Amino acid sequence: MALAEAAGAASNGIAFLVGGGIVYEIVAANVSSPQTTELNASARAPTLMKWVHLGQVQAGLFVAAAALMDRPHRRAILAGGILAMLLMEGLFMHAKKSGQANGGPPTEQHAAPAGGKGLGW
Repeated sequence: MALAEAAGAASNGIAFLVGGGIVYEIVAANVSSPQTTELNASARAPTLMKWVHLGQVQAGLFVAAAALMDRPHRRAILAGGILAMLLMEGLFMHAKKSGQANGGPPTEQHAAPAGGKGLGW
């Protein structure tokens, strides 16, 4: 393999990782972990999933922009981004389903304390 071919293959690997990495970063910036989603699914699954999907939209915009800017590596960028989006969606959908079916100790309280006004802001 020529040096130029080897360098191109390495660049595709980097582009693939960047495409996938940005999805994980953006979704993480918008939501709790799949574990927290599972624990709190009974109380707020629709809200949790709303933020997962908003994060997916943001991530898709970044991945698409990167693919447009770096045409030689667009396949790798798109492949990494799409794979990460599918995996994240699967993780959160599983967490939601499992949490609704199995419950578990929630990490949040949603009722005001007795005699109190909640946070009182």
